[in-house]
Amino acid sequence: MMSYETLECVVRKVLDAAESACGFAFQGGEPTLAGLDYYRHFIELVKRYNTRNIRVSCSIQTNGYVIDKEWAEFFYKNSFLVGLSIDGCSEVHNQNRIDNFGKPTFNAVMKAARFLKEYRVDFNILSVVTGPSARHVTKNYEFLKRQGFRHLQFIPYLEPQGSEKGSSNDNLSPLNYSIFLSNLFDLWYRDLIRDDYVSIRYFENLVGMIKGHSPESCSMSGACTCQYVIEGDGEVYPCDFYVLDSHRLGNICTDSLKEMFESGNCQTFITSSAIVPDKCRSCRFHLLCRNGCRRDRVHQDGDAPLNYYCDANKEFFARTYDRLLEISGRLI
Repeated sequence: MMSYETLECVVRKVLDAAESACGFAFQGGEPTLAGLDYYRHFIELVKRYNTRNIRVSCSIQTNGYVIDKEWAEFFYKNSFLVGLSIDGCSEVHNQNRIDNFGKPTFNAVMKAARFLKEYRVDFNILSVVTGPSARHVTKNYEFLKRQGFRHLQFIPYLEPQGSEKGSSNDNLSPLNYSIFLSNLFDLWYRDLIRDDYVSIRYFENLVGMIKGHSPESCSMSGACTCQYVIEGDGEVYPCDFYVLDSHRLGNICTDSLKEMFESGNCQTFITSSAIVPDKCRSCRFHLLCRNGCRRDRVHQDGDAPLNYYCDANKEFFARTYDRLLEISGRLI
């Protein structure tokens, strides 16, 4: 766990560097294992060092196993946005989300959701899409809707760093991803037409991009930024997918954010992500796809890395582009 002393360095330096706003996002591992008192201390540090009344946003990504009324009340009083991991209905969720004793966690997570609702906490649902779960898109979407969950994010499964794409049992193949996206979009579009709207982050970003807005999801920007991911020992990295020695930027207790941003490692990380493959240059959907997240790109001979889901994305956009244009006139 990050010590209180290191946490104080984080809060002090971030608030000192921020110009008008900043955000603190807690993830893990499982961040609630630090205990509620840890977050109470964090709030006190923010109050102490926010002498210029910077606008501060706080969020946490959690599996929800330990969330009770006390946690929910804290999140509400301190305006935390909570990302709650629920992969779908119980059969799907429990395939991969079990506790240390091998027991399913679905009921515990649903109980956490009830506490968050009871205390009017702002929260959204994050679902990891695997090859097996992608086949149940309608069942999972309808389940999440019935629970009253109206803000959803669906994240393609990632193999561990260094593993070959498609090497695991949970692999989400390009074909399965294309089918998943198309079916999910059909459900989303149906409900939008019915005025039964469900917010799905990826689709909303696409609509915003068609309207000329920048995507708020970094994975859709076409190039990486510096996220300042800070580990428990204070070591800083540009992205939570690249917490690797080769991408280390410095330490929050000894280096300034400006120094770390201007470092060779940081600038190389950003510029190397912006190289566009030849296949993308000639693609009519490049301005929407932008070669996707760097973590999903695979090396190809004689050219820049290409998104593993390139063909899936092209099939999806070809099928839905006209409706995305239509929706862009409906949504802000």
